[in-house]
Amino acid sequence: MLSAGRGPKRQVASAAHKPVSWPMSGSQPDQPSRFTRRNFLIGTGAIAAGMTFYTGEIARHEIDIVHRSIPIANLPGPFHGYRIAQLSDIHLDEYTEPYFLEHIVSKVNALAPDLVLLTGDFITHGSLTFVAGRHAAHRCAEIVATITAPLRYAILGNHDVAVNASMVIHALSSTGTPVLVNQYVAIEKNGSRLWLCGLEDPGTSHPDLDLTIPAKPDAPVILLSHEPDYADIVVAHPRGPLVDLMLAGHSHGGQVRLPFLGPLILPPMGEKYPEGPYQFNEMQLYVNRGIGTVGLPFRLNCPPEVTILTLQPA
Repeated sequence: MLSAGRGPKRQVASAAHKPVSWPMSGSQPDQPSRFTRRNFLIGTGAIAAGMTFYTGEIARHEIDIVHRSIPIANLPGPFHGYRIAQLSDIHLDEYTEPYFLEHIVSKVNALAPDLVLLTGDFITHGSLTFVAGRHAAHRCAEIVATITAPLRYAILGNHDVAVNASMVIHALSSTGTPVLVNQYVAIEKNGSRLWLCGLEDPGTSHPDLDLTIPAKPDAPVILLSHEPDYADIVVAHPRGPLVDLMLAGHSHGGQVRLPFLGPLILPPMGEKYPEGPYQFNEMQLYVNRGIGTVGLPFRLNCPPEVTILTLQPA
């Protein structure tokens, strides 16, 4: 009995002291993985939702006020320090909200420029515009009319023409914003002048540089063209050397710009010169990123832009 009683005790003791194989130093015993397909999908969805909210609501409304000094040869003395505000590509209602345009206009008014130039695409050619295009054009014109600068002028963009050029022209001109269509006007100050020239939209219409640029200008020339890539046509034209500064929009800067990749999508005639300043011999080109969006209401690394151009003697 004694011998039989001792056997099991020795076996228990042996099992209790059996060596345990632990992982290598610094590690912990294996735990069940918490990384599942469901967690991955939830995390990915949260990131996508966050990016959608950021690009659609925050980045799309972050206004970038860009100040640039523009040297102009033979700039008349009264225009030294003359300040021009450029707005472009408003695309009211799809997707630019009226309150956002009103906010931008209030910022422009606070900057007190001498002249405001609007380089096209006040509305959007698309499904919603076919329903409410007239309302959008007139509402946009009404808000633009609250600009308090002494002078303002506009040209049309490809979306304006695609919807109804005459309707957009009437909406703007009837509220005090003249629209230049293959025309030039003199901007005068203290007995001196600049020539302001506005092209019919190159992408959808019939721009005529012979009509738009004076043959023998006696002052610096500023040219408005909605599409920036038309600059190549301008500099090759016999009157191209007469242009000191060309202002354009259209490209939206690409709307979404990724690090190392740049803009994802650029429109025709807005691919070579998507944003910012360029130099063509004596002519300078500046491309504004615009206010609104097209296609999708997203911006990333490409905020809406208000440009303040200050003229200086070269």
